[in-house]
Amino acid sequence: MSMEEIQQEIIEEFSMYEDWMDKYGYLIELGNDLEELDAKDKNDQNIIKGCQSRVWLVAELKDGKIYFKGESDAVIVKGLVALLLRVVSGRTPQELLESELHFIDDLGLKQHLSPTRSNGLLAMVKQIRLYAVAYSKIAG
Repeated sequence: MSMEEIQQEIIEEFSMYEDWMDKYGYLIELGNDLEELDAKDKNDQNIIKGCQSRVWLVAELKDGKIYFKGESDAVIVKGLVALLLRVVSGRTPQELLESELHFIDDLGLKQHLSPTRSNGLLAMVKQIRLYAVAYSKIAG
């Protein structure tokens, strides 16, 4: 599936919920399904700066594609991590640099998250792009 198709799939999943409390519930569910990071990966090097809660993001380049793992100590943020990873993991650096992550705006996440959570989400996206830039030089 392309990044665009996955984003559309996420938008459709969220459209089933009319109420934002239900959408938050779905986010929490997604976070609960997220695979836990190894304790060794929960270090300062992998922590995302700019998040109110603690968020760790790990990236690995394999066969020209970047695979991400992540986790947070906050339940809603963990759901946001799960959504992001679903879209971006297993992509080439070029795909990540050329794609817009429009599902964040389409879902209205920025408007319905607290300002600190919204900033944290943007910090995660920025970090993903930084990994893509770094790995594009390697995979180049």
